[in-house]
Amino acid sequence: MTTDISVRREGDVEIIAIDRPDVRNALRFQTYDELEAAVRETTARCLVITGADPAFCSGDDVKQIMRSAGDRVASDLATTPRITPAAEALLTTDVPVIAAVNGAAVGWGMELAVMADLRVASERARFGELFVKRGLSCDVAGVGRLAQLVGREHATDLLLTGRVIDATEAKAIGLVSRVVAHDDLLPTAIDLARSIASNPPLAVQRMKQGLRQALDPDWSALGAWVSESLAFLFTTQDHKEGVAAFLEKREPRFEGR
Repeated sequence: MTTDISVRREGDVEIIAIDRPDVRNALRFQTYDELEAAVRETTARCLVITGADPAFCSGDDVKQIMRSAGDRVASDLATTPRITPAAEALLTTDVPVIAAVNGAAVGWGMELAVMADLRVASERARFGELFVKRGLSCDVAGVGRLAQLVGREHATDLLLTGRVIDATEAKAIGLVSRVVAHDDLLPTAIDLARSIASNPPLAVQRMKQGLRQALDPDWSALGAWVSESLAFLFTTQDHKEGVAAFLEKREPRFEGR
C-alpha cells in the first residue's frame, strides 16, 4: 500500500515527513491516520516533523476532503464531536516534537506546526490559518495555542484575515524560534532534537507534562466545540462557495448563509 508519510530513525531522534509533494503534502484521511499512528507508536526521545519539498503541509486536500466528503465529515462531526485524533496524539504525547517548516504551512499544516513544541523555519516557510477563507473554523491549536505563541492581537489577525505571512514575520511575532537557510533546516532541527534527546528522558517527559498542566486548555472539551462548529460550517453556502472559488481560481462571494 502506498504510504503518505515516511519515517526514519537517527539514534534517539525520529524524523516524520509528510510525503505527498505532488499535492504540496495536502492531508487526506489516510495521511491523518498515518500521522496519528506514527506519533502514538514512536519509541524515540524526540520527533522532528517536516514535509517533502516544496511544502511543509498545505492543509486538507480540498478535492478529497472538502469537496468529495464534506457532507460525510459534517455528519461524523455532528454525531461524535471530539478532538481530531491526530491532533490529540500530537498534543498529548510526552515526546518533544519539533516542526521543521520547509515551505508552506497553511490550514491544518499551520495547525500541525503550532501543535509542535518548537518550530524551526526555512527562509522559504510561509504560514497561514486559511480556514476562514473556506468558510470554516480552525482546529484546536489555532484557538488553544496560537495566542500563547504570538499574543491575542497577532492570533486574531491571522485567524480572522486568513492572510499568509513569511518566515521573517513569523519570527518577529514569536511563531517560530529560528529561521535558517533552506539547506540548513533539517540539520538544524535534528541537532536541536539530539540536544533534547540527550537529556534524561523522564525529566523531559515531566517538563512536557508540566507545561500542559500550566498552559493548555481541556483539549477534549475544545475538540468537541470545534467539531460542533465545523459540523455546522460544513453545511453552509459560504463554505461551499469558498471551496468552489479555490478550485475555480477566483475570488469568493460570501453571503453569510
